[in-house]
Amino acid sequence: MKRKRRIGFVCFMVICLMAACAFAHGHGHGHNVEKKVGILLVAFGSSEASAQISFENIDQYVKKTFPDIPVRWAFTSHIIRHKLAGQGREIDSPLVALGKMADEQFTHVAVQSLHTIAGAEFHDLRREIGGFKVMGAFQQIIMGNPMMATQEDMEKTLDAVFQVIPKRRKAKEAVVLMGHGTHHPANAFYGALMFQIQLRDPNVFVGTVEGYPEIGFITTQLKNKGINRAYLMPMMSVAGDHAKNDMAGPEKDSWKSILTDAGIDCQVVLKGTAEYNPFIQIWTDHLKDVLAHF
Repeated sequence: MKRKRRIGFVCFMVICLMAACAFAHGHGHGHNVEKKVGILLVAFGSSEASAQISFENIDQYVKKTFPDIPVRWAFTSHIIRHKLAGQGREIDSPLVALGKMADEQFTHVAVQSLHTIAGAEFHDLRREIGGFKVMGAFQQIIMGNPMMATQEDMEKTLDAVFQVIPKRRKAKEAVVLMGHGTHHPANAFYGALMFQIQLRDPNVFVGTVEGYPEIGFITTQLKNKGINRAYLMPMMSVAGDHAKNDMAGPEKDSWKSILTDAGIDCQVVLKGTAEYNPFIQIWTDHLKDVLAHF
């Protein structure tokens, strides 16, 4: 089944690229075509109703920052798109969204990744955009960096972290941030972020669900420090399934359960990074960098 899905995906992509190429030639890109700039915001997506506030917040922030540029959306997760379709909400994949933008005669497209790091999903998206670039569907199509792609980004991110930590938290209490994690080498950004955060506050930790640092390591560190209370916060754009279940769920392997069993009182903050403007500003700055090239 997976092989069939991959073949179907490749075929679909080829069709989209051929259509985009036909559009480019048929409408004479580069020959007195009126310039039309558009923004495509791309996230993994979430079917959790409570997580939609994150996307709405980003949407409003971007539209306020760039009021004269049309904004479109795409989710990379087929599963999420399928679930949303069952709820009566149609969200395009990046390929379909870009195909529609070509059909709408956009000439310049800024694709802004809403990922946290440049992991596997980010690079998959980059390859898809590369296909449209090669086929000449647009005069220019450029992709913006995820939240953390450079040392400057990391410094902005840790500044944002300290802006959103609950003010009621005391110095001897911990903050544990949950990132998604990945098998991709970019996972190293999480450990690097924790290192730099702890230079400022040694009781703030960064862990991941599917990478390193792991919750076991963090639990040991908290116990060694004698910390008896920790604030759990998602280091993901939305407080979706991972935040509700892997971080704060009642199951024995959730972070809250593991820390509670270790004698640590957990205070859960179910808000994704995209609910906080300091984080959205980082993505928006990357989008500004892209638009400056048009």
